[in-house]
Amino acid sequence: MNLDSLRDHVSENRRGMVVDLVFAVVWVTLATVIANALSAPDYARYILMLAGIPAYYAFFISLDVIDEDD
Repeated sequence: MNLDSLRDHVSENRRGMVVDLVFAVVWVTLATVIANALSAPDYARYILMLAGIPAYYAFFISLDVIDEDD
């Protein structure tokens, strides 16, 4: 992969990359706050963070379904 194709890819997908980053930061922050508030063990925090993977896909699939309905 050369630098020009990488630059083109990033410029074409910039919005999606930013949305993905924001989702990840918000999810990890919420998982950490919840785990700290409940004094949960470390493995519970990691399970909450892993739950972000299906939550990510469920959230964006539901947005696509809403867009199709409109």
